[in-house]
Amino acid sequence: MNRRLGVVAALSFSLILGLKGMKQGQARAPKTPYPTMAPLDQYLIPDRNAEIALARSAAPDAISGDATVLVLGRHGYETAVQGKNGFVCVVERGWMSPPDAPEFWNPKLRGPVCFNPPAARSVLPATYKRTEMALAGRTEAEIIAGNKAAFEKGELPPLEPGAMSYMMSKGAYLTDADDHNLAHLMFYAPPLDGKTWGADLPKSPVMLNPQFKGAQPIDVFVVPVGRWSDGSAAPVM
Repeated sequence: MNRRLGVVAALSFSLILGLKGMKQGQARAPKTPYPTMAPLDQYLIPDRNAEIALARSAAPDAISGDATVLVLGRHGYETAVQGKNGFVCVVERGWMSPPDAPEFWNPKLRGPVCFNPPAARSVLPATYKRTEMALAGRTEAEIIAGNKAAFEKGELPPLEPGAMSYMMSKGAYLTDADDHNLAHLMFYAPPLDGKTWGADLPKSPVMLNPQFKGAQPIDVFVVPVGRWSDGSAAPVM
């Protein structure tokens, strides 16, 4: 069970959340080796072509080959390749984690993801917003609060039906734990009881990821798959 929970957390670039609270009167100690943002250079990929290739590896070539590809620059994400099928591929960083994720600022994290057209229009804007705040030096709490405020003000769009994404990259690094990775698909839905999807039930392949908890009314359902985007076999739980 601990292995399963760890994988769920890894999908949103975090480990299992640490225990909450301390004994009354005791100083609060750091729960993470990544308490604050590292120097920006540690989050950047110097080779632009390498980042394009990593982003495309999130989905099979039949999808990512015609997708728009973004790369992270010093002032935010930039369009490196203009696509034609409506998909958008990007390598996300740790600040796309849920609140209080221990690896929120882990500079090693690389999450290649390809959003389908509905997700590119309605989920990807949160990536732009959080990245903008991270690069502006905002704290983790400020980023989550800013994400929530932007949605409530209508600066971020509501979720579109049918939004999903591919995270099938063999080169992803989603957590420091275990083998760092898992090939999977993600489906975005309005907040629902996870049991509606059969999520997190014994032997169910569906897991509920709290990525947008406290920031936007989006549930993320994760389904592991048995192959990487290049077609080779991938380990599953």
